[in-house]
Amino acid sequence: MPVYERETVVDAPFDEVWEFHSRASGLEALTPDWMNLRVESSVGPDGEPDPEVLETGSKVEATVAPFGVAPRQRWVSYIAAREEGEGEATFRDEMLRGPFPKWVHTHTFEAVDGGTRVHDRVEYELPVVRGLLGPLGRIGFEPMFRYRHRKTRELLE
Repeated sequence: MPVYERETVVDAPFDEVWEFHSRASGLEALTPDWMNLRVESSVGPDGEPDPEVLETGSKVEATVAPFGVAPRQRWVSYIAAREEGEGEATFRDEMLRGPFPKWVHTHTFEAVDGGTRVHDRVEYELPVVRGLLGPLGRIGFEPMFRYRHRKTRELLE
């Protein structure tokens, strides 16, 4: 299965970076405008709407319309795991419904000299539409994650 990875160090305290990424509002802030993301709902593991923190068992329903040229696509993510330790943390979201046959995104955070290391690892399968790769193919990962990491630094440093 293909894997995409990107890493950066943010000149900000670990706790602030971790907290920012633990909320649905963080997802909205870090998604490029060209994705046309709308978070339709988020639900905690206990069914609570709009939880403050996306704990294990939370679900986020969103729609995207990359570049505004295709119909909106529904994307449902599930927080499958979330762990926090001294100076390190991780959470993993898995796509339950959306444009990819498989999407597992592991977010890792580590306190380091100079701030917080942010590491994204995505295991995915590309959609195939009439023999062609779907519009959100691998080529879109690099600009999307470059934006996410640049925006994280911009917002938190």
